[in-house]
Amino acid sequence: MTPEHPDGMDLRERSRAADGSVQVLDRRLFVQLLAFGGAVDSAPLSRALSAADWPGVLYEDIADPQGVALLTFSESPDFLASEVRRFLGASPFFDLTPRREFAMLGRTYAQGYEPDLEQALITRPRQRVCDPRTPWAIWYPLRRSGAFERLPAEEQRVILQEHGGIGHAYGRAGYGSDIRLACHGLDRNDNDFVIGLIGADLYPLSSIVQRMRKTRQTSEFIERMGPFFAGKAIWQNPGSGG
Repeated sequence: MTPEHPDGMDLRERSRAADGSVQVLDRRLFVQLLAFGGAVDSAPLSRALSAADWPGVLYEDIADPQGVALLTFSESPDFLASEVRRFLGASPFFDLTPRREFAMLGRTYAQGYEPDLEQALITRPRQRVCDPRTPWAIWYPLRRSGAFERLPAEEQRVILQEHGGIGHAYGRAGYGSDIRLACHGLDRNDNDFVIGLIGADLYPLSSIVQRMRKTRQTSEFIERMGPFFAGKAIWQNPGSGG
């Protein structure tokens, strides 16, 4: 127990830097994707978002000529439940048809080895989704099987290293980067995570998913993946609000 948390319930994010020092941070980014159909013209949507001037990305759905998806993010879930909700009810989005199968909500989380927690949890996700050089994205939820949670911690670590190594290799080569969000209790279908793959082109992102299928984590311990939303950003704003 610590003086700040006398009951022992310390919910702060924490990681151990390369020098062995422990970092703690009681901040995280909540990220929400909402998809819509019936968007014959995306221009009014972009103009309304620019006028609102809060953090977000507007994607056009590659699989639906009238489909769009709005990604918003904030350190406060109140922003998503209040300002975003009011905006969608009083803007051109009101006339669109919600596609609830693509609704995703998650939070950034520490994996335990980040050298800079604020960069990893707050700054980097914003930068990645709002970089005009990387407009393509694939977003999808997933659920691990209970069998993975029963494995010894060291075996889990090895499995995750194999899986993560593929993502790091693609990132180092400039083909794409990922955003990993926890969605325990936040997902209507009881998924565990939301994954965003971000890149300059679509094919490398699809290739990442294909390569991941062969890892032990995906082939043995992923119970469910998808649905997959694939789109290209037509409006991006890291935002001054939210």
